[in-house]
Amino acid sequence: MRFRERTHHEQGVDISPLIDMVFILLIFFMVSTTFVKDMKLDLNRPSASTASAASTKAIRLYIDNAGDVYLDGQPVRVWVIQSRVRDLLASSASGSVLVVTDDQVPAGRLVEVVDQARRAGAQDVGVATVDEAGAG
Repeated sequence: MRFRERTHHEQGVDISPLIDMVFILLIFFMVSTTFVKDMKLDLNRPSASTASAASTKAIRLYIDNAGDVYLDGQPVRVWVIQSRVRDLLASSASGSVLVVTDDQVPAGRLVEVVDQARRAGAQDVGVATVDEAGAG
């Protein structure tokens, strides 16, 4: 009996699992990325020489030059800040609040907002400067 030997072997690499894994990783990174929404208020922020970058996961309260307070782009009264920030802190992992303010805001208004954020249970409350919060 005579057996034939195969001299021509075709070998191929199936790249379908590789493509599947790339798409799964892409979806994972897109979902896990946090996007920072900055309000487009015209603020003249004070500057500091000891400024450091602020966390992007911090809850941001904005005070414009008229003294109005904004949270998530919506105007909010001072007496409502505590409950709204408490709700946001419950779902946030960072536990920090950043108050972005205009340099013309009276110190009393700033202290009111910072006090309400601390009463809400924020572990770290900071005031943003130009270098910390960025322009806009």
